[in-house]
Amino acid sequence: MGQFAALLGGNVALALGPMWVRLADSGPVSAGFWRLALAVPFFVLLARMNRQPLTGAPRTVLWGVLAGGVFFALDLSSWHLGIELTRLGNATLFGNAGSILIAAWGLIALRRWPHTPEWLAFGAAIVGSAVLLGRSLQIDHTTLIGDLLCLLAGFLYTFYILLAQRGRAVLGSWALLFWSSLIGLPVMAGFALLLGEPFWPTNWGPVIALSITSQLIGQGLLVYALRHFPPLVISLALLTQPTVAVAIGWIWFNEALGPLDLLGMALVAAGLVLARVAERPAAAPLEGEEGP
Repeated sequence: MGQFAALLGGNVALALGPMWVRLADSGPVSAGFWRLALAVPFFVLLARMNRQPLTGAPRTVLWGVLAGGVFFALDLSSWHLGIELTRLGNATLFGNAGSILIAAWGLIALRRWPHTPEWLAFGAAIVGSAVLLGRSLQIDHTTLIGDLLCLLAGFLYTFYILLAQRGRAVLGSWALLFWSSLIGLPVMAGFALLLGEPFWPTNWGPVIALSITSQLIGQGLLVYALRHFPPLVISLALLTQPTVAVAIGWIWFNEALGPLDLLGMALVAAGLVLARVAERPAAAPLEGEEGP
């Protein structure tokens, strides 16, 4: 029971992230920088407590971790920019679109055509995304740009997962999160400065809450819980994130949803569930890394 509560709690904590990004008075990419920076010391402590090495990995592993950290930073930057421009439910669903791409990569690696559940996953995700993108275009061109940025984040996250697989196996989840965050800091700082964003918060509350909920509580609970459940349970628990995000968007930011929005979200969510169930072990997500 405690493990299932941790699984749900981790997803709920991650779903709070977009709200804190919106409320931060720094820029969205700058908020991502502080999200990582404030968590780095805790990752060092957690890696040490779990006897995970922070140094001494082979050079080939380090190069993969380095490249993965860059993609992780680009993923967060794109997602945080998208959060500012689209609805929270859309941002959360599209930010998790990497699950579909990872499943597709697994099929390419296995050199086979999709089975029926995989075709259904791809079809549902594509149709649902088309519905949501069409609705965003009806609302405002800016909202459509936000959706596309969140989709780009899911694409970049796929590269992070694939590049970091070996690093996780050699270093461990906490050590990998430490290195991914540390490598991502200069990338996100440079990107924020390039965009001319406000960098230093005047109100530290939202960025501290973002770091605690998204990086520490969310990741920590999922690192603990994911190893205890099969893909179906994990994928169904993942749907907690868009549900919470939609509720926050409606209550806090007055983001109302129509029937077509709900249909599109349901189709994308179904695609995510089917993709997670169909994943092969070689392409499974890292423990503690359930989307941005």
